[in-house]
Amino acid sequence: MNATVGDRLLVHGNTVGERDRSGVILEVQGPNGGPPYIVRFDDGHTGLVFPGPDAVVVPQ
Repeated sequence: MNATVGDRLLVHGNTVGERDRSGVILEVQGPNGGPPYIVRFDDGHTGLVFPGPDAVVVPQ
C-alpha cells in the first residue's frame, strides 16, 4: 500500500452494522509512501493508522 499526502484512506467496516470510515492522509511516515499514516477522519479526529486488509487508498 502506497499513499501521498492528500490521498484519502477508506477503511471498510469489518463487522455487520459497522460503518465505513474515511479521512485525508496528512502525513506519510513509512518509506516510499508506505504506512503508517497520520489521518484526519471525516468525524474530526486525527490518528496514526497502520491500515489492514480492509483499507483502501483513494488517490487524489
